[in-house]
Amino acid sequence: MTDKRDFAHIETWVFDLDNTLYPHHVNLWQQVDARIGDFVATYLKVTPDEAFKIQKDYYRRYGTTMRGMMTEHGVRADDYLKYVHAIDHSPLEPNPAMGAAIERLPGRKLILTNGSCEHASNVLARLGIADHFEAVFDIIAAELEPKPSPQTYRRFLDLHNVDPTKAAMFEDLARNLVVPHDLGMTTVLVVPDGVKDVVREDWELEGRDAGHVDHVTDDLTGFLQGLLAKG
Repeated sequence: MTDKRDFAHIETWVFDLDNTLYPHHVNLWQQVDARIGDFVATYLKVTPDEAFKIQKDYYRRYGTTMRGMMTEHGVRADDYLKYVHAIDHSPLEPNPAMGAAIERLPGRKLILTNGSCEHASNVLARLGIADHFEAVFDIIAAELEPKPSPQTYRRFLDLHNVDPTKAAMFEDLARNLVVPHDLGMTTVLVVPDGVKDVVREDWELEGRDAGHVDHVTDDLTGFLQGLLAKG
């Protein structure tokens, strides 16, 4: 087994958004998930149960349900994103400790999300950490090609002039860390803390022992504070 990559050389810190910068148990994404199911059911004129099956099938095969709906049914991305992200962000609470840790990280901080910039702005504002990030690379910037597509990571790296061998990636889905690791990034999988119930499918929680996962944490703030203490 190869040694896990460390952080001594890191110049750019890349974070996923949902279920990464806030705890899984907030279940904010559950609201989006429900809206996606409603959209699929209405658009395809199918029952909620059938919509759920289609939604999860597309999510797993295409990276996002939206990509599947666009590919299979010609859905317009703008209509989809506007509908599914119309949620209540109030369950999110400010996290000054995490903000302080992110601010102290040496180098650049960026967000790479399969969501929209509008959704990211709402999340970051509720968490009180928007000022700590240089930019958000969203699904529109990705030309509607979601993670884990290799092209998306390449577009992100090229647009923001990031050297992947000097970057770290924080994600809640192990499959979204395969390409970053192959590119030379130090990878961190953010998992539920196991204390509170979370709404996730089994496959979404897999991969913490995978070779492309360098580090695993159920406490992002504590993990970052630990890195700073070592520094």
